[in-house]
Amino acid sequence: MRAFLAILALMLAAPTAWAAESWGLPNEQPAMIEGKVVDALCVLVGDCPKGCGAGKRQLAILTPAGKLVLAMKNADPFAGAVRDLLPYCGKSVTADGLFATNEGVTVFALQRVKPKGGTWIAANGFVRDWAKARGLAADDPKIEEWYRHDPTVATIIAKDGKLGLGPP
Repeated sequence: MRAFLAILALMLAAPTAWAAESWGLPNEQPAMIEGKVVDALCVLVGDCPKGCGAGKRQLAILTPAGKLVLAMKNADPFAGAVRDLLPYCGKSVTADGLFATNEGVTVFALQRVKPKGGTWIAANGFVRDWAKARGLAADDPKIEEWYRHDPTVATIIAKDGKLGLGPP
């Protein structure tokens, strides 16, 4: 019993230990990546606007070994990883998430990010910003399925239908 309590205490005292949450993606593998947040186009073709493109460009994590890891985010539909990585443009971070491979394409699904010397931050910046812009409390049930409560989404669905194939 003492050994069990000691192990439990160690587990509770280790706030940096994390296992990425399964999203049911094809061939998913939990992963932590360390590197610098970069503008992917800047690294690939040398087109380097200031500030990683001010949120209008695909961001990635460049590992010390030179591997470029493109980050995506899809737990929140249509919400990319740019919002969560942009504050760390040019800075070192540790990213937690899932590698998934489907039909030969491998992606990194970002779940949390930790700036060097900082603490873990959930990669849900888009939803936090959406709720704040609408004056909603952090625990408001509308946040769970924000897209069902967004007037822009409702307007698009009314015009183009749920599948974008025409009015319903």
